[in-house]
Amino acid sequence: MDLIFDVSGIADSEDEFSTSKKDVLKFLKIIGVDSRFISYTPNKIYINNLRFSKFSRKRQATFNKQYPEIEVVRSSLFQKICSKSSKHLALEIKPNSSILMPKDNFIVELLMEPYTRKYGVKLVYEGESDLIVNPLILDDQVNDIFEGIFDGVGLNFNIKSGEIYPLINVPLDWINSFLEMDGQKLIENKNKNELAISFSRFLEDVAPQYKENVVKAAEFIEKKSADKTNYLEAE
Repeated sequence: MDLIFDVSGIADSEDEFSTSKKDVLKFLKIIGVDSRFISYTPNKIYINNLRFSKFSRKRQATFNKQYPEIEVVRSSLFQKICSKSSKHLALEIKPNSSILMPKDNFIVELLMEPYTRKYGVKLVYEGESDLIVNPLILDDQVNDIFEGIFDGVGLNFNIKSGEIYPLINVPLDWINSFLEMDGQKLIENKNKNELAISFSRFLEDVAPQYKENVVKAAEFIEKKSADKTNYLEAE
């Protein structure tokens, strides 16, 4: 059952909870919110998973009494993006690892921030790291695969060891719809191969779910090719 908290009963004075990240997260924990399933920024709290975060409307009301200047974003689209992203990240991130982040990538920042609490990772922006974030999105990966096929060089399946891909399962239209709604800078499609772009548009009309299937097929072929190579080398 949800509880309505009396903020005055939590703290003897407003000064006991500053606007620092540490205090905001501490307050969220006190009112029953699981901060492993929210993304923190100084001005906004983004809910990654409504059920797991337990960030109900009543808890939001309690939070906003203490922090009226911090907006709580309950975007269902952002939660879908987080769900897609977590399917890759949960398999690739090791606890307490250091992760090299790309600079000036708002959506990646939001997706990675909760993992500092989920897995105790450290997000770094220079120097050595255990893993590197590659901001490759689903659309660019699919177009890279098509480009390699049309250029006659085979599959351009650019997944590298030591890298993680928070956006590899997320389509560009989801990302930009959320960024536009949130007043952020949109992401451009990096692919410049006109034939690959044209073929992608054709498939979009006849098979809207084709992108993930293309990536799965490429993964399967890549794995079979690697298995065959390893077998031949072992003989």
